[in-house]
Amino acid sequence: MPTLDDVAWPRRTARLLIRRGTEADAAVVWRYARLPAVTEWETNADPDEAAFTGRWRDPERLPLRLVAEREGTIIGDLMLKVEDALGQAEVAEQTKGVHAEIGWSFDPAFQGHGYATEAAEELLRICFDELGLRRVVASCFADNTPSWRLMERLGMRRELASRAEALHRTRGWLDGYAYALLAPEWRARSGASART
Repeated sequence: MPTLDDVAWPRRTARLLIRRGTEADAAVVWRYARLPAVTEWETNADPDEAAFTGRWRDPERLPLRLVAEREGTIIGDLMLKVEDALGQAEVAEQTKGVHAEIGWSFDPAFQGHGYATEAAEELLRICFDELGLRRVVASCFADNTPSWRLMERLGMRRELASRAEALHRTRGWLDGYAYALLAPEWRARSGASART
């Protein structure tokens, strides 16, 4: 079963370099991760730089962290977590490492230029074309319109609209959205975009 260690890093897109995150990146990412425009929608916003850096030092989390650079400047951080699917005991072996969850957070100074879309498309390419996964999911607060619009631009399908699912620190209980994309849907979408 392929893992993120089998992926050739760094990755280059039209405008970005995507690479594995390092502990040293924490201070740079903290520069924008602490901004209200970013923490507004983060479920695990850290209270201070020490807590934030501690999460970047956690060996269980660091392998999932990626950073997106534009001309040598980190402008966003990404998450790609390979997971097992649900399955009955008799077929449990076939559920190992076949799904992934993706996520992103970008410096507000670089939002609105398509960088998050470009980076997330590369995550999908890695998931489906290199790791051979069968399903990728992403989720957000329903009020986080830019995030769910990005998921829809990626061709992801809204599968779940939960009522009062998660407690927001200032807005109370909010609805949530969950999106997914299957490997055949990715192949049909990427094949169509390759022909246009």
